[in-house]
Amino acid sequence: MYNRDEEILEQYDVEIRSTAKGRGALSCETDKGTMLLKEFRGSKDRAAFLYDILKFLSENGFASETVVVTREGEAAAKDELNGTLYLLKNWYQGRECDVKNRDDILAAVKKLAQFHVLAKSCPNTHKTYTKWRFLVSNNHHGQTFSVIKSKLLNKVKNYIRNKNKKNQFELLFMRVYESYRTQALEVAEQLKRQLDNLDPELEEQMWGLCHGDYNQHNIILSQGEWTFLNFEQMVYDIMVRDLANFVRKILEKYNWNTGLGIDMITEYDKIRKLKQQELEQLYLRLAYPKKFWKIANHYSSSRKSWISGRDIEKLEKIIEQEPQRKQFLKMLFCFTS
Repeated sequence: MYNRDEEILEQYDVEIRSTAKGRGALSCETDKGTMLLKEFRGSKDRAAFLYDILKFLSENGFASETVVVTREGEAAAKDELNGTLYLLKNWYQGRECDVKNRDDILAAVKKLAQFHVLAKSCPNTHKTYTKWRFLVSNNHHGQTFSVIKSKLLNKVKNYIRNKNKKNQFELLFMRVYESYRTQALEVAEQLKRQLDNLDPELEEQMWGLCHGDYNQHNIILSQGEWTFLNFEQMVYDIMVRDLANFVRKILEKYNWNTGLGIDMITEYDKIRKLKQQELEQLYLRLAYPKKFWKIANHYSSSRKSWISGRDIEKLEKIIEQEPQRKQFLKMLFCFTS
């Protein structure tokens, strides 16, 4: 049978010398360097947008992946058999940000701030971005934080409550459910209140392009330069979204170390000065019990007849870390006041 990958690659003006499959993508050695062919779940308009913004970043000296256009000048190649879209991206070899290395962590935060500053200077305006429906975050005015996530937590709670025989995970979940639910509702209300009362001019300054999935796997050190990868989740949102996501992921690995957390925020602030309202946003996004929600979501979508020991470990860990997390949030609250 004819190789589908080869058929897709024939749409590009590159000479393929070798290929290797891995992690849902095809690594290609070409006459123009290393590239990566990957299925794209967005629209043609979104692919074209990614091409434009990544080209803008590259032309302005920001190290990141870029999208390769087809012979026809399209940002995404289409599999005519099933309609699936693919992106071919210039790729970089290097090592990921080492979460055990403090210098790497702070460098990643600094690079994130540089990305936000540069992306904000892109000729497109606030109105231009918001007209693209595929870019606007569904977090606007706290929608995701309140409605969707609260419904899932209630669904899981009701399911477990109605079980006659509960396993170790379910007993532990019910023991801490009310505490985390209260946190979630309080934060969601505060978040919505703050966003609803923002001055339009200030709101425009706070919003910008976000990577959308900023973590240690999507920034690598390549030839001595930190390089951004995997922009498929890019979204137009309040920019501290990226910072909050990265800070949370790192601090969960460091038992919510207050010193490291404040240093990360300070490093970002050196490059892109955070407004008071952004600091409040950052606090609220970190105060939301996202890890508890993620565990509940995984339980909800998995087989209930068998509970992974890993899920129990994760739940036990966040409960164990809760005092340190509250201490960090207390310090951050003072830092934002």
